[in-house]
Amino acid sequence: MNDNFYFKKAIIKEKISELKTKKFSFEINRVQLPNGHEGEYGQIIFPNAALAVPITSDNKVILLRQYRFAVSRYLLEFPAGTLEIGETPINSIKREIQEETGFKAEKWDELGSLVNAPGYSDEVIHLFLARNLIKLKSDVQGDLDEDIEVLILDPGELDNLISGGDEILDAKTVTAWFRAKQFLDQL
Repeated sequence: MNDNFYFKKAIIKEKISELKTKKFSFEINRVQLPNGHEGEYGQIIFPNAALAVPITSDNKVILLRQYRFAVSRYLLEFPAGTLEIGETPINSIKREIQEETGFKAEKWDELGSLVNAPGYSDEVIHLFLARNLIKLKSDVQGDLDEDIEVLILDPGELDNLISGGDEILDAKTVTAWFRAKQFLDQL
């Protein structure tokens, strides 16, 4: 099927309001949708992100237990980060994986991308598989606002955490793990 059928930009008729933060902005606009309907819609404008599924040479999976203030709890997540201005997704995730896990990867595979919350955000997250990891000599640094614990799990343990429902994982992590398993099964 033609990709143009799936990608149709709405027409912004009027910007009603905008709030800018450090990483994103929130806009309320009068919009005409491709079907002709016109209305006021709120949207988070986000600079996109990149995520890695890190797999060690002995087939362990590296995850982060990270505090997220918006939901007031720790979540299990793969390392990820916001793209800096002019930064490519692969360069962003290479930087992030080192900062957040203390490892660097020698082999990278693209796993596609996902839209995290299309009902109110334009964010696209680029997914990668990071393999042949090398432990760095420096400690995990992260950013000042990051509260992170690095976990190393067997793939079956991660599957059990996802299916068990006792541990809270975010949607991008579950989706990326699903894609990574499909990719690894093809090797």
